[in-house]
Amino acid sequence: MTLGSFKFLPKSSLGIDIGTSTIKVVEIARWGSKKSLKNYGEMRSEVLYDKPFRTAEKSSLLLSANEIARALRGILQETKIETKDAVFSIPDFSSFFTHFELPPMTKEELPEAVSYEARKHVPLPFSEVTFDWQILNKKRFGLPKEPARILMVAVPNELINQYQEIARLSELSLTTLEAEVFGLIRSSLKDKNESVVILDIGAQTTTINAVRKGILQSSRSIDVGGGNLSERIAKSLSIGREEAEKQKREKGLVSKELKTILTPLVDTVVSEIKQAIGEFAPGEIQRIVLGGGSALLPGLTEYIKESLNMETELIDPFRSVFYPPVLEGTIKEMGPSYGVAVGMALRGLE
Repeated sequence: MTLGSFKFLPKSSLGIDIGTSTIKVVEIARWGSKKSLKNYGEMRSEVLYDKPFRTAEKSSLLLSANEIARALRGILQETKIETKDAVFSIPDFSSFFTHFELPPMTKEELPEAVSYEARKHVPLPFSEVTFDWQILNKKRFGLPKEPARILMVAVPNELINQYQEIARLSELSLTTLEAEVFGLIRSSLKDKNESVVILDIGAQTTTINAVRKGILQSSRSIDVGGGNLSERIAKSLSIGREEAEKQKREKGLVSKELKTILTPLVDTVVSEIKQAIGEFAPGEIQRIVLGGGSALLPGLTEYIKESLNMETELIDPFRSVFYPPVLEGTIKEMGPSYGVAVGMALRGLE
């Protein structure tokens, strides 16, 4: 008997998100068109030692390869994950995003023209980066006198080498590296043609991504994150960092006292959202999606909704993934912080 095709055999993929203070791993399996959550796990850096998994120095990302691999092996062992094929996310702030236009030309001429133009936009020697690009106006490109609008992403080769070393030390097969934003887009959109603004609110930075009809239009990072909020609370109330973290998680913007303290930082984020909408998708944005561990700040969703008079919601990355009903409460609580990891795992199943 000959089956002829194995496309219906189950396939599993790992999505790995190495954050500043936490590593998250998601294992998703696919059988035909059905996707199901097989496993997940995370580890905070303070469990192993007194420093973050990653740091930024002079615009360069520094990864603690041995410590990260140790943490990954611990997660995989604890959760009994056996899948080896993994997609790793790359922080948006360590990648170079840029847009530019090229004059009308044929599709055959485009790759060479993009390569030439890209050299003007990347602040590193071209031999030291790997880049990818896409046409933003695919439907109109090719029409007479229609220029091509290009989105380009460049990643330093040194960073790629660091991730390859982490995968090797973790005994994993690195199948793909992808910027965090594309994982968030994949796990955020309810419709491929949606126009949304997606926030990734991390420990050190917040990235604001304008997505028009499913295609990234802009990505900008600002130095406002959960850590900054905790520091502001600790300083304003003259309390320790641990107590500040607790008050932030429990009260957030629902507390009048903390709202007064945190509003200047949150308004910086709101201002950046307005700018992204005005520049890249005026009148088109349908909703604001909040992701990242700090998106769970009490009252944040409501504050942004009121400030922008626009539908605002937390990301629900597991919405298209089957999981046991008993996990409903856990999934809802952890969802916003797992947007990138889920997006990476889904990429591995494409």
